Amino acid sequence: MSHIDLTPPEAVAKAAAKGLRLRQQFNRGGTQIGVARARDLSNRRRLSSDTVRRMASYFARHAVDRQASGFGDKDDPSAGWIAWLLWGGDEGRDWCERKKAELDEADKGEKKRA
Repeated sequence: MSHIDLTPPEAVAKAAAKGLRLRQQFNRGGTQIGVARARDLSNRRRLSSDTVRRMASYFARHAVDRQASGFGDKDDPSAGWIAWLLWGGDEGRDWCERKKAELDEADKGEKKRA
């Protein structure tokens, strides 16, 4: 699996950094885990495969947050939108889904060789 690049792309880093700024400005959104994730993403630290899979799970569980009032409103952002950004925003969702698919495919290949 080391051949799969799990370094967050620039767009994901920017979304996470925006989430950190909004969280500080509005004093809401996200958990300490989300803040830690945002720091890793905004600094473009290479993530573990487990972390990428946890990101995919987060986005699947929180897709409903997109329907809330204030989602995407930079003047009065919902806590859910800030949290979403902390995990990399839409860019993070798309990126981790692609990476999860690559990881799952690599897992299948390893099982066939075993």
